[in-house]
Amino acid sequence: MDEPPCSPSDTCSGEPRVGCNDSAPYLVDTKVEGKTGKNKKHKKRRSAACRTKTGGGDCTQVTVEELSPPSQHPPERHEKRSAGSKQEKNTRKTRNPSISPETSPAPSSHRQKAQSARKTSARSACDQSTQTESPQLQSVQTQSTQTPPIQGEHTPSTESKSTQTKQSSFPLKQAYWGNSFTDQSADQQKPQFSSRNSYLTVITWNIDGLDLDNVFDRVKGLLSLLGKYRADVVLLQELIPPSMQILQNIMTDYQFLQASEEGYFTGILLRKERVQFLQSSIVKYPTTEMDRNLLVANVSFLGHPLCIMTSHLESCKTGSQERLNQLRRVWKWMKEAPEDHSVIFGGDTNLRDWEVKKLKGLPDSISDVWEMLGNPEESRYTWDTSINDNNEIPNSIRLRFDRIFLRPAAEGAQLRPESMTLIGLEKLKCDYFISDHWGILCTFTFEASEE
Repeated sequence: MDEPPCSPSDTCSGEPRVGCNDSAPYLVDTKVEGKTGKNKKHKKRRSAACRTKTGGGDCTQVTVEELSPPSQHPPERHEKRSAGSKQEKNTRKTRNPSISPETSPAPSSHRQKAQSARKTSARSACDQSTQTESPQLQSVQTQSTQTPPIQGEHTPSTESKSTQTKQSSFPLKQAYWGNSFTDQSADQQKPQFSSRNSYLTVITWNIDGLDLDNVFDRVKGLLSLLGKYRADVVLLQELIPPSMQILQNIMTDYQFLQASEEGYFTGILLRKERVQFLQSSIVKYPTTEMDRNLLVANVSFLGHPLCIMTSHLESCKTGSQERLNQLRRVWKWMKEAPEDHSVIFGGDTNLRDWEVKKLKGLPDSISDVWEMLGNPEESRYTWDTSINDNNEIPNSIRLRFDRIFLRPAAEGAQLRPESMTLIGLEKLKCDYFISDHWGILCTFTFEASEE
């Protein structure tokens, strides 16, 4: 299969354009098994050169208004357009007052976009961004019932700001905690889905936080799925500070670790009642041109020592050599983790199969979980434009960008994968998917050592 010159799943010629906001939608029950029968001829054509995330020029700032439900948007923003109409995607970007008029359609370099990403995150409300090094810094005040305001909000008074933010955050809280959500503390809510006691559940997902289209619906949908599965460990890529802040305010039953406080980055979410955080570190990739790194957390899961890792490896075909350098570094850290720890890596690797073969396969001590489960076809492709049309790419491109690696402990109980399922396959009411990637939900079990 011919591959695009740059994987549209990630940024291409440069760091993806960054918006300062993320939100998600209510899920439609019908699963999409193939392209919809809708007329696509008026869609904006995107080349395989990843225009999806590189065509935005400078970083655009998203206001709290942009996170509010569509019904709360000023009438002039609707202009009789249908919710999520992709045929009007181009004109929405130019009309939307929350997007900077300086935004240029011309693609910019990775470094330029990284700089604009940093500028945007600095402008956004990131005062309470958490550090990854301390367990204390990830605590969230459960009595808070509103999303912190994001700079750029234009409302006449503090009181109206508070009211508007409460209104916009309520449906997001409800999406995560369920229809029974009330004003009582989120910690008192019961999860919709309880992980089986002896099983470890892990989600890894590039949530495409850099795409501003239908952000409220998409974040709402993300929260709905995260609330449904309540995975013990959640590994997210393409987070931005405002989306991180929203997740922290709503998902109070998780501890948050993040690989950066600006631009876009990865994050590890640990379910407090089942996973005990011990320590974390950020490993730099010295030659990255896209500000990529490796986030590592040492934890205890029901008494079992684990080392959890996530990363978003260098994007595009042109970044192949750097991507392989980063992959070698990931494998090195996995191999050098304490021998009594089971090590799990999950993330957006941007890998093509031929690149792994170029390295003569995985190291002896490390396994690809998808391969351990027998190469199930239904969970092979995590970036699939034959179904997912968020990026409106005319070509059918199917790649296994998102992967989970496992290095078992040298002694004690052995961690084994039991199942792997793709999530986020349902289309939202806004006619978008939550992300241009599918998420991976993986279940592990501990088995007694053969010794």
